[in-house]
Amino acid sequence: EAGGAALGRAADKLFSLSGLFAVRKPKGPTSAAVLNLLKERLLAEAGVQTNGNKRNQVLKIGHGGTLDSAATGVLVVGIGKGTKMLGTMLAGSKKYTAIGMLGKATDTLDATGKVTEEKPYDQVTKGDLENVLRKFTGDIMQVPPLYSALKKDGERLSTLMKRGEAVEAKPARPVRVYSLSLQQFQPPLFTLDVECGGGFYVRSLVNDIGKELSTCATVQELTRTKQGPFTLEEHALHEDKWTIDEIARSLEHCTALLPGGPSRKKLKTEHPGETAVICE
Repeated sequence: EAGGAALGRAADKLFSLSGLFAVRKPKGPTSAAVLNLLKERLLAEAGVQTNGNKRNQVLKIGHGGTLDSAATGVLVVGIGKGTKMLGTMLAGSKKYTAIGMLGKATDTLDATGKVTEEKPYDQVTKGDLENVLRKFTGDIMQVPPLYSALKKDGERLSTLMKRGEAVEAKPARPVRVYSLSLQQFQPPLFTLDVECGGGFYVRSLVNDIGKELSTCATVQELTRTKQGPFTLEEHALHEDKWTIDEIARSLEHCTALLPGGPSRKKLKTEHPGETAVICE
């Protein structure tokens, strides 16, 4: 009996969780798969049976912006009323570290795709690369990748591509790059730190940099190091911490790190395109 009471308490605690926290997405699964795994873990810990039971629909959970399957890093998660705040996370600023490879292009613009082009790159100097980065800083126009979560007629472009359907590129759209710097250059590899606004694709950036250098380039590794106030080092829960208590603790911590502390008002920030989000 005592076990049942403890499970009851765990379930009550789980269904009372509300706000935003961050998890560390591992390399491999999609962002949606990570969310499903998190949900399964929490429901199992609370002893909530999900087979054929509609109870799993009761746990409201969502994320604040897709990371590619091959990418790792901060994935912001909303639980309970926090799911209503995820829209502001999508629009806010994000930081990434990307390793690009010169001389190769792929259909997905990252290492998971088929190589579509190979070009010499030995002419590219560190100075060339640094000069080109200036062109991609500030307010720029960017064409999103064909393999992406963007939709056409309600279906993801990546799904249509995998089915072999002809997909037209989306038109270029304005995106914002707050900062862009070269961390390392060991040809063919180069490492970039990028801080950008919503709707920005690092894969497109690296692809465009390759073209601008009269060669081609593709993303080898991509890590989101920060989204809004959530950093990879401080706030992103590793998989072994996906527990009800750890998330409850994280939600409390999160309220403190967002501007305005425990107040529940949405704040307007100084910078357009950046949004403050408050945990409930």
